[in-house]
Amino acid sequence: MSEEIERGYNNRAAVPDHPRIIAQWAQLSEAARATYAPKRDLRYGPNPREVLDLFLPEGAPRGIFVFLHGGYWRALSKDEHSFVAAPFVDQGLAVAVVGYDLCPAVRVATIVDECRRALAWIGDHGPRHGAPGGQVVIGGHSAGGHLAAMMFGADWAGKAPLRAGVTLSGVHDLAPIVDVSFNADIRLDRDEARRMSPVRHPPRTDAPLLVACGAAETGEFRRQSQLLWDAWPRNRRPADGPLFVPGKNHFDVLLEYADPDSALTRATLALF
Repeated sequence: MSEEIERGYNNRAAVPDHPRIIAQWAQLSEAARATYAPKRDLRYGPNPREVLDLFLPEGAPRGIFVFLHGGYWRALSKDEHSFVAAPFVDQGLAVAVVGYDLCPAVRVATIVDECRRALAWIGDHGPRHGAPGGQVVIGGHSAGGHLAAMMFGADWAGKAPLRAGVTLSGVHDLAPIVDVSFNADIRLDRDEARRMSPVRHPPRTDAPLLVACGAAETGEFRRQSQLLWDAWPRNRRPADGPLFVPGKNHFDVLLEYADPDSALTRATLALF
């Protein structure tokens, strides 16, 4: 069983072409920063990587898409993910691409707290930088999908109220991660895995949550998407089951955000 779990969660082994795809993310992101000139490295918290990049449209934005990157809580950064902003800025939305500290320097619970601080900062300070403090759609890919779902369990007390969310290829039950080899970096134990699993905790909001995943991802990642859709009936988007993007693996599914006409981009825009 442990070998099966390892295969199910080892996305880099499942997609040997992943270095090329990640390089494509970086190239598209460099081009997006050159085109849209975001406000870079705005500090939202005290830890080293608690900074975000803010992309603004022409004119007053009608909402904000807050994006949390993936990398199994231990790799990558906001800088490879700037390209996600383009189709939303073009539709009159602000976009915040959020950085956070990584395992093993911090625990997953710390990263969740950092993401909450980022959303609270947007509610409190976004307007002074040209971003709306409300009308927030939170989204993320892979570990970022997990983090986005965790934001549905926070008590916002009026700060950065969540209009909706997107979890793309997210991990929503962390129990299997305890048994994979790369948990040596993530350092999850059974208790933290339980506390940090969205499927084990009801959301505190009825805001819609788009659950999406590549149809060509491993069975475990498809299962993880179905788990959350099943567990949170009040938040289900789409209403008939998760959006499984045809032919897309764990890495190239994110490139759907480079296409303004993709089903994923259109479904995310519809949340506004």
